[in-house]
Amino acid sequence: MDQTSKRSSARAGRPKPAVGPVRLPPGLDERSAAVLREIVEQYVETGEPVGSRTLSRLLPMGLSPATIRNVMADLTDAGLLFSPHISAGRLPTERGLRLFVDGLLHFGELSDEERERIEAALAQSGRSIQDTLTEASALLSGLSQAAGIVLAPKSEGAVKHIEFVPLSSGRALVVLVSADGQVENRVIETPPGVPPSALQEASNYLNAQLSGLSLGELRVRVADDMRADRSALDDLAAGIVEAGLATWSDEGRGGSLIVRGQARLLADVDQLEKLASVQQLFERLEAQETMLKLLELAERSEGVRIFIGAESGLFGASGMSMVVAPARSRDDRIVGAIGVIGPTRINYGRIIPVVDYTARVIGRLLG
Repeated sequence: MDQTSKRSSARAGRPKPAVGPVRLPPGLDERSAAVLREIVEQYVETGEPVGSRTLSRLLPMGLSPATIRNVMADLTDAGLLFSPHISAGRLPTERGLRLFVDGLLHFGELSDEERERIEAALAQSGRSIQDTLTEASALLSGLSQAAGIVLAPKSEGAVKHIEFVPLSSGRALVVLVSADGQVENRVIETPPGVPPSALQEASNYLNAQLSGLSLGELRVRVADDMRADRSALDDLAAGIVEAGLATWSDEGRGGSLIVRGQARLLADVDQLEKLASVQQLFERLEAQETMLKLLELAERSEGVRIFIGAESGLFGASGMSMVVAPARSRDDRIVGAIGVIGPTRINYGRIIPVVDYTARVIGRLLG
């Protein structure tokens, strides 16, 4: 469910209740909603079960422990809470978390200082798109204490410029500039003693062939040119051209899924069963179909969406939650997806506005 319309200010690390009448989720009265909200918020903060005596001190409604126990029993029968031990307090089920997220969650706007910090961290000057996306993923991980994910779709636009820059002996940097302004770099191996003139000759040849071609089209044209021996290149420069174009395959250019902070997913893992789920999650993140599924989820979203457990169909019943938002360009094209993956006790009220704003910044950069 989109969350961008639910906004309220925050207080002391916890979202402040909305001003005015609160629309209660179906099937919950005011007492039940207050108990469920408090249990979820305590779960997010501590990860520990919450008992009736603790709730009686925390709730502003003046309910006795006995009354709260009755409410908790009703919520448990409804499948919204469960007890991990016979005599313990209660924890929210994934269904209870979904109800909380959909109807009881309040979160604040980012401050101007936080917005400026995100924009400064992602400032693109002097960096490649890949470096900027990696920084965005690390930024999300740090702000959420979970794993940050950033997906940039495959770039299929025209190539504007290609340049070969000499590095140390036997190596050169290939700089590719797309018509939309994206810059990508690759390092290639060159024969020992290659003169700068050969690199310049290779650059001049490719740039003369561009004329609005995509990388794939350019590769075909160069291959045809060389097969027909129409190329004015000498053998050394021709080898450099082939090596430079080979660094970008149709599958490898763009379409990158960057994940940072995976170790944070292991912080609360204390059972082999949960460890196996996290390891399966890592394997899924490395699979190509994960990128396609993330883009599909982003395309169906107008704003931030929250998936709890197996709801996304992406990671199975792994006990994880994912918050994801599409990165849209100024003309409303989807140019990527931004999100966070973490345990179900992630701080939803904090993470949602962070993901939302970061997606907007990345959308402007990529678009």
